[in-house]
Amino acid sequence: MKTLNIGIIGGGLMGKEAASAFGRWFALNDFPVNVALKAVCDLNEQVLAWYKNIPTVELLTTDYKELLGRADIDVVYVALPHNLHKEFYLEVLEAGKDLLAEKPFGIGLEAALAIRDKAEELGRFVRCSSEMPFLPGPQRVIEEVKSGRIGEIIEVKAGFLHSSDIDPTKPINWKRQVKFCGEIGVMGDLGMHVLHVPLRLGWKPELVYANLQKIVTERPDGKGGMAVCDTWNNATLNTQVTIDGKQIPMLLEMKRIAPGETNTWYIEIFGTKGGVKYSTKDTKTLWTFKFEGEQFWQRTDLGFKGVPFPTITGGIFEPGFADCFMQMLAGYVAEREGFLNNRFGCVTPDEAVDSHYVFAAALKSFANTSVEKVDYQYQPA
Repeated sequence: MKTLNIGIIGGGLMGKEAASAFGRWFALNDFPVNVALKAVCDLNEQVLAWYKNIPTVELLTTDYKELLGRADIDVVYVALPHNLHKEFYLEVLEAGKDLLAEKPFGIGLEAALAIRDKAEELGRFVRCSSEMPFLPGPQRVIEEVKSGRIGEIIEVKAGFLHSSDIDPTKPINWKRQVKFCGEIGVMGDLGMHVLHVPLRLGWKPELVYANLQKIVTERPDGKGGMAVCDTWNNATLNTQVTIDGKQIPMLLEMKRIAPGETNTWYIEIFGTKGGVKYSTKDTKTLWTFKFEGEQFWQRTDLGFKGVPFPTITGGIFEPGFADCFMQMLAGYVAEREGFLNNRFGCVTPDEAVDSHYVFAAALKSFANTSVEKVDYQYQPA
């Protein structure tokens, strides 16, 4: 069986999730490619120490160039702040490695375009992280839409809601500062997750009217003082898409201050004959709506069955974040190796760039209090 050798640059929270998924790769049923985490780079020696528990790891380093210099590394997963994406992603590609990138695929549109274009120029396989749609619920939503059972689509809503910033005494970090996370703020942090399914279904926003909010504008700096928070906490985008030749409203929500929400991803799609909705707030539940003389909702209890890549886990058990993260990684490997076979795949570079076009239009919309056209041909100077 072929083994794909992996390196990680950025060994923090998401790096550890990836390493944990690689460590239980054997749970995938009849998956024809093995993976081995070979090298990890992080500036923090204490973070690197955690990876000493992984028997396949041969290199722990604070110098990413040492990792990129290893000829046996096939794929590099980079989990770094947004302002570092362009620099590191380009170096990974130029080192002859394939890339699993973290969202938002660059601090802004210019960076995203540069990354996509370099990948195309060098012929590297690149995909972007977005794990929630790999749960059974979103997969069933996509299936319901494609079946045509809901009739003519008349409305779409999607969002990712956090309450991670609701405590004003929470110390500042890089996600709360424009110089690190970009002018797009929360849209860069959560927006790719929200747009993944709509873009995959071919629903590209054409018009956008944005409401952006800076709610907590300063936080403790961890040194006894206060630091400015200059990013957008919440973004609500009212967009228009064309579906089957008709203009349809699509609401996109990205919020770090959403009272009552911890980590809620949702999607709702309504049509003339029915509807479908799913939320991670109730992970096992799929709601379908029908109109047959009377209107009624049907609740379906979902188990593990329905993930794109079957595992040893019993069908009656419900999946969690670690499972959908592993499914996303399996999707990356399967597509790279040519056996995705029409299953749901990771965010493509074009989809990542399209999300940046939407975010750029949203910034312009809010600044001008206007409805803005999303220009997917625009090239920054």
